[in-house]
Amino acid sequence: MPRKGMKSLCFSPSNSPSFRQSMSPSRTSLSSTPRRGLSESMIEQTIDAAATIIMKWDAETSAYARVTSLFYESKREAMQFIRSVNELQKIMHLLVSDQDSGSEKLIQAQHLMQIAMKRLQKEFYQILSINRAHLDPESVSTRSSRTSTRSSLSDYDYDGSPDHEIRAVGDSISEVEEVSSMAMSDLKSIADCMIASGYAKECIHVYKIIRKSIIDEGIYKLGIEKTSSSQINKMEWDVLDLKIKDWLEAVKISMRTLFTGERILCNHVFASSDSIKESCFAEISKEGAKLLFGFPELVAKTKKSPPEKMFRVLDMYTAISEYWQEIETIFSFESTSAVRLQALNSLVRLSESVLSLLTDFESTIQKDSCKEMIPGGNVHYLTINSMNYLTLLADYSNILTEIISDWPPPAKSSLPDSFFDSPNSDKSPAPAITVRIAWLILVLLCKLDGKAKHYKDLSVSYLFLANNLQHVISRVRTSNLQYILGEEWIAKHEGKVSLFAANYERLAWGDVFASLPENPTASMTPGEAKECFRKFNSSFEESYWKQISCIVPDSKLREEIKVSIGRKLVAVYQEFYDTHKSTVGDERSVRLFVRFYPEDVGNYLSDLFFGTVSSGSSSTSSSTSSHRRHKQSPLRS
Repeated sequence: MPRKGMKSLCFSPSNSPSFRQSMSPSRTSLSSTPRRGLSESMIEQTIDAAATIIMKWDAETSAYARVTSLFYESKREAMQFIRSVNELQKIMHLLVSDQDSGSEKLIQAQHLMQIAMKRLQKEFYQILSINRAHLDPESVSTRSSRTSTRSSLSDYDYDGSPDHEIRAVGDSISEVEEVSSMAMSDLKSIADCMIASGYAKECIHVYKIIRKSIIDEGIYKLGIEKTSSSQINKMEWDVLDLKIKDWLEAVKISMRTLFTGERILCNHVFASSDSIKESCFAEISKEGAKLLFGFPELVAKTKKSPPEKMFRVLDMYTAISEYWQEIETIFSFESTSAVRLQALNSLVRLSESVLSLLTDFESTIQKDSCKEMIPGGNVHYLTINSMNYLTLLADYSNILTEIISDWPPPAKSSLPDSFFDSPNSDKSPAPAITVRIAWLILVLLCKLDGKAKHYKDLSVSYLFLANNLQHVISRVRTSNLQYILGEEWIAKHEGKVSLFAANYERLAWGDVFASLPENPTASMTPGEAKECFRKFNSSFEESYWKQISCIVPDSKLREEIKVSIGRKLVAVYQEFYDTHKSTVGDERSVRLFVRFYPEDVGNYLSDLFFGTVSSGSSSTSSSTSSHRRHKQSPLRS
């Protein structure tokens, strides 16, 4: 603020609320005395009274004043000092208005004022310095949250109140809060007096130096340092990841205590001037706040794009979004608009980064060129990694909804028409996040369809598709994806799993089913029965050895496939065996043509889909012990 503006404050009674409140009722107030009715003796008396206390605390002439703090020595005397300065300032105002600017009294008053301001500036500095720990933002913000339960110390009239009575107001709060309250009250009294006397510049200078160092130190201790884009790009991801974690913690502490407490303190100390408290807070906090909120923008622009980056970007976006109300409130001044703008720019850059990373994720799936066949038709690593990514994304559904709400829907031309259901015009459009997540899964399924074609055995390719789609559905059901995609999506894809499993069953076990007659109890000649048993033995053994290496990791799907095969095979073979065992001929013929007991078939089926070769009919029931003695396993390895 220009010096001329400060002088206008000096001679404006309306800008000195502490002067009016601190006047003793027992003394004659200068403000209530007609300006031209003041006698020379009253002016001299006021100047002499001011000189007595001001010169007592002049560090230039008093050794006692050099080593003693006015406000810590006697609060009552400190308040008397403030009142004397206010009255002296009023006398100076009257002398100037009477065009007596060259009088000895005015010169004396000006000299005393300079000494008083120097003393108050020193006291202001000492209170700020000594009480750094008690005026830390956390203590200030804590005190502020409780002010509604007690009176502010600045409302007390110190006249006639012993020091122990003044301090009694702190009995209901902790010692730290009491010291903090006392210090804030003293700072406000000094600031009011210096501003009203035209020495705002000196007061502000001291305040800014000390308080800015506290904010800067706090920001540094929270791990926030000035960093360039090139430095960010050169960092290893693990290092950058740690910095992002530090930032996430820093923004919480900064918004809850650091900037909140500083704004409260600044508003309190400079309550008498809106322009001063604005300029003070802006200069103290702006640099640190811009540094804090500028970091996410640098991260968003970095060229590094490991999968983990998406979730750190979303964490930072979430943090700024959650504290946006506080950001707008704390940095509401026009002079701190740069902070709000920086926070907003970071939000924009972070949202752009999210969209870019989603595009990269889709591209990564589409460009996966690995032709390696997963043994046994097991779940592909691409499916596992993609669903891990999507389930984590689903935890940020609220933020993602906000980010992608205006993002154009994906172009269907990049996938075959067969992957899309016929449109239902009766249904309202799905939310943007539902469309986007469903699309990404569709891209994955399309890629898996291509990978399934690499299997030479068509049945295994269908098992591969069933396994992978079942994994997708399982991850959807056990994550927030279920709320994004909905039950209808899940039910539709469960139907596709059943279809894939049915195709696998038909291709893998169709020859075994066909080896048995439609009517297993129909009469046959011995030759027909022998041929039927021979075909069953051959087809079952061949299918078993092909399918024993297959894997179905999902227990539910594994049991469903086994039950379905068993229902079509074991029961029918049991009937055929019971009916035509004797048709084959004597015991020797039975041993020759009937290689599998019905329970053998069930036991071998139970060994399927674990990806390991059976050790034989070790689990066969005891009724087949004689058969096992003849041949330990009916399967030829």
